[in-house]
Amino acid sequence: MRLVLALLILVAATAANAHHAPSGFQYEAFCCNGNDENGDCQPIPSQAVRPAGGGYQIALKPGDHRLVTRPHLFLVPQSRALESPDGQFHLCLFPNEDTVRCFYAPPLNF
Repeated sequence: MRLVLALLILVAATAANAHHAPSGFQYEAFCCNGNDENGDCQPIPSQAVRPAGGGYQIALKPGDHRLVTRPHLFLVPQSRALESPDGQFHLCLFPNEDTVRCFYAPPLNF
């Protein structure tokens, strides 16, 4: 009985640490460092993203992501982009605002 109770507590604690996008899908644990304490993953405006040279150019300004305090220009290769299940762009910055940990993009429509 104690083992069952311990397992239930462990499952509940793990679920509480999951980091979900506002639309409900779960970010990869690697991308958000396993939790949302720092607010490192979130949707970003589609206007901040444009295709560029086999990938994406992401131009962020303060307010586009809660960790961004100054303008940034990131280049993310297509091979590093993860598919966004909700059709929005999402960016995970970790361990600070200067480092793209993961980038989620909707499928490209040709």
